[in-house]
Amino acid sequence: MSVMKTSMRNFFAHKGRMALSAIAVMLSVAFVTGTLVFTDTMGTTFDKLFAATSSDVTVSAKGASDSGETQSDNGKPPVMPASVVDKVGGADGVKSAEGTVFSTSVTVVDADKDNLSPTSGAPTIVGNWNANDARTMKISSGNAPRGPDQIMVDADTADKHGLKLGDEIGVISAVGTHEAKISGIADFQVTNPGAAIFYLDTETAQKSLVGETGVFTNVNITAANGFTDAQVKKNVSAELGSAYKVQTAKEIADANAKDVGEFMSVMKYAMLGFAGIAFLVGIFLIINTFSMLVAQRTREIGLMRAIGSSRGQVNRSVLVEALLLGVFGSILGVAGGVGLAIGLMKLMSATGMNLSTDDLTIAWTTPAVGLLLGIVVTVLAAYVPARRAGKVSPMAALRDAGAPLDAKAGLVRAVIGLVLTGAGGYCLYLASAADKASEGSMWLGGGVVLSLIGFVVIGPLLAGAVVRVLGAVVLRAFGPVGRMAERNALRNPRRTGATGAALMIGLALVACLSVVGSSMVASATEQLDKTVGTDFIIQSDTGQLITPQAVKAAKSAEGVKNVTEYKWTQADFTTPDGKTLKKTAITAADPSYATDLATEVVAGKLADAYKPDSMSVHEKFAKDHDVTLGSKIAVAFKDGRTADLTVRAITSSDVVIDAGAMYTSIDTMAKYVPADKMPLDQLLFASAKEGQDAAAYKSLKAALHDYPQYEVRDQTDYKEALKGQIDQLLNMIYGLLALAIIVAILGVVNTLALSVVERTREIGLMRAIGLSRRQLRRMIRLESVVIALFGALLGLGLGMGWGATAQQLLALEGLNVLDIPWPTIIGVFIGSAFVGLFAALVPAFRAGRMNVLNAIATE
Repeated sequence: MSVMKTSMRNFFAHKGRMALSAIAVMLSVAFVTGTLVFTDTMGTTFDKLFAATSSDVTVSAKGASDSGETQSDNGKPPVMPASVVDKVGGADGVKSAEGTVFSTSVTVVDADKDNLSPTSGAPTIVGNWNANDARTMKISSGNAPRGPDQIMVDADTADKHGLKLGDEIGVISAVGTHEAKISGIADFQVTNPGAAIFYLDTETAQKSLVGETGVFTNVNITAANGFTDAQVKKNVSAELGSAYKVQTAKEIADANAKDVGEFMSVMKYAMLGFAGIAFLVGIFLIINTFSMLVAQRTREIGLMRAIGSSRGQVNRSVLVEALLLGVFGSILGVAGGVGLAIGLMKLMSATGMNLSTDDLTIAWTTPAVGLLLGIVVTVLAAYVPARRAGKVSPMAALRDAGAPLDAKAGLVRAVIGLVLTGAGGYCLYLASAADKASEGSMWLGGGVVLSLIGFVVIGPLLAGAVVRVLGAVVLRAFGPVGRMAERNALRNPRRTGATGAALMIGLALVACLSVVGSSMVASATEQLDKTVGTDFIIQSDTGQLITPQAVKAAKSAEGVKNVTEYKWTQADFTTPDGKTLKKTAITAADPSYATDLATEVVAGKLADAYKPDSMSVHEKFAKDHDVTLGSKIAVAFKDGRTADLTVRAITSSDVVIDAGAMYTSIDTMAKYVPADKMPLDQLLFASAKEGQDAAAYKSLKAALHDYPQYEVRDQTDYKEALKGQIDQLLNMIYGLLALAIIVAILGVVNTLALSVVERTREIGLMRAIGLSRRQLRRMIRLESVVIALFGALLGLGLGMGWGATAQQLLALEGLNVLDIPWPTIIGVFIGSAFVGLFAALVPAFRAGRMNVLNAIATE
């Protein structure tokens, strides 16, 4: 019989036993394929949007980014005089030129002062209605804005917030708040990924966003017939000189695509990383499956060898089975991946990021990668069991299935595992003892990889000791049934080790991230308690700068003793060592900030840094650039003049809050930066009058009610918000790790199911001598529980070791509190027991339904 026929016969004869391995391959391939389809679809959506919304050539004000964004430190978009429109219109090849004004540094609220901005991270855009927008938007009801009291809104935003014609909304910008009523609703003619867009008439947009008329942020140019965009750009550039930025539609689309592409690349590779973890876990499942199938077919393989099959033929027969499994699972995975991508798109739409299935993008490389990856991983995972099958001798036909393992091979494996584990532990030690985080992170990475591989290799050796301990603690209470479950788990330590290792990987990452996240929160909380002396912190969670009107409202709140403003900008520093440092951050604050934040000072007094023409630097900066107290630094402020500032204080570089900050006073900055170029506040700090904390808190919230983009938090609120942000990130990571854990659970199910088949005759004999069905099912469930707890114990212990080492590196950055989240660790450990119970349901049920006589007669 040929190798292919034998493989096909065996594959379909054991298709039920292959099913869970196929599901593991399918899930892993689906994750990879779904990630690629989802990110490619996002790329297509944004590419179409950028191509549709860009004019042939665009002239932008100086200071605008390559992608056309018009953000600025002072909350107003950079502008150009309206005369540029006429000048551009006269250039050769220009069919038409139209001035536009828009801003993304805005917040839009409804009549109840509820924020209408997207919660998905997409921008809020307010601008004037123009011909270029008319190409991509269609007015579905009402009309375009025709005066200062009218505004038009996109249909997606209107539907989301229940807005209708006549509703009053307010546009909050650095200039002030402009109120208008909805005059029209416009539908997107291309897919809108989630931006909220509002339109005013041109003059109102200029006044509301910039504070003056006769200016524009952009000029949209339509090329005349016979002229390319590049030719028009060249002619317009010649007309304007270098005072403005001139870009073709392709250049703007490429710049936008680059910005979006950087974000999507991070997301794609992060998701692919978790898919890789699922594949790694799936490898254990496949190895276990084929190892057990080979063991169960020992006599069959021995007979094949006895009638003339060579080692190579037996080897190839098993690999062909793996190939069939990989092809079948991968095809299902590719199909499932497309469905997963569509599901992700629906989920994103529910959170406010609209993605249309009309843009579904499936590049030919996506299914090719999924198929190749699934097949190659499956075949490689089956290689070791296939070699073991090839080594079966003809004499095995005379022995029972499941011959004992090679003791020598077990010894070699144990030695290799101990060496790898020791090397990993030593790397982790070097990481914890490192003086620099960059150096320690390399040792940490090496330690994680080596210790993980070491634990996987040494798993069978650990299984014997750990399972006995778990058996004494957990199983002995169940009497003879518990002892039989323990012996079943110990019967094949290699199998138990591989099954437990699959669960270990996912739980090790969960434990590590839990320790790191909990330590970060505890460290930041300690720093807040030690350094932050203010009562309240006011800021925007979306990064919006604080408008002058909001600052005025906060200062007017009753019960507030003082409000500290905090600004940030960039400047070019020329230091005493003669070096010029471009675009260096400098922080300007009120003098009260010296008491609001108790920053550690190594020389001088921080309060002196807020004197006229004075500043502070941090210790590392001072050492690197020969700066001492009294040194002069030439600071060329962005959009301002150059100041010679005297260093009055040197702060510690080993802090968490405001790490690396260099301070000066707002008055000093205002002396050198024009009033209309002064940056807006990043955040505010407020202190209550003596004994009026609760009243001041309530008053601040009331004063800022009209500005919902800002949050007023006391220190307790701030700590909770910080914890919530980290928990949200961890929960997202745990969700991605869930796939690996699901695959590991499938591994436990498969191991038990195949183990039941392997022990069919034994089960029949036990039933014949009096073991009840209930006791049999309990025995299998307890065996599953102890295997799951074994994997959990290894994973949680390993993960806590990784997390503790990572925290030592974070301590070099000031996060020096190690906090073990014991409720999470204990909860995961207990949850693993329930995972074991769940995994055993089907195998235990099937074992209990066996016919006793048929089971005893099984060969």
